[in-house]
Amino acid sequence: QVQLVESGGGLVQAGGSLRLSCAASGSIFSINRMAWYRQAPGKQRELVAIITSGGSTNYADSVKGRFTISRDNAKNTVYLQMNSLKPEDTAVYYCNVEVRRYSGSLGFLPYWGQGTQVTVSS
Repeated sequence: QVQLVESGGGLVQAGGSLRLSCAASGSIFSINRMAWYRQAPGKQRELVAIITSGGSTNYADSVKGRFTISRDNAKNTVYLQMNSLKPEDTAVYYCNVEVRRYSGSLGFLPYWGQGTQVTVSS
């Protein structure tokens, strides 16, 4: 099995910063892309940021210039540094990781973290 453990969420004032972490463990041969999504109350889950195995990144327009996604391949961990937070960033944040569990596996399967709450007060 594969487990994703998220940490780093919390309550912060507008303009503040938080750093989210998501560590993958278990039966992992290799990891492809890693991403962060978020879901606010009453809204659909949306992609926030993505990083490929080669280190290329892409961001939602709403977070460009404020959020930075990074990864530590030795630790199978993805991070999301969130600066200049706004009340509209309030949501549950989920990591999503594509994992190849064995060398003989045909492809990568997606796994989700349990979610971590980020609340930004005005």
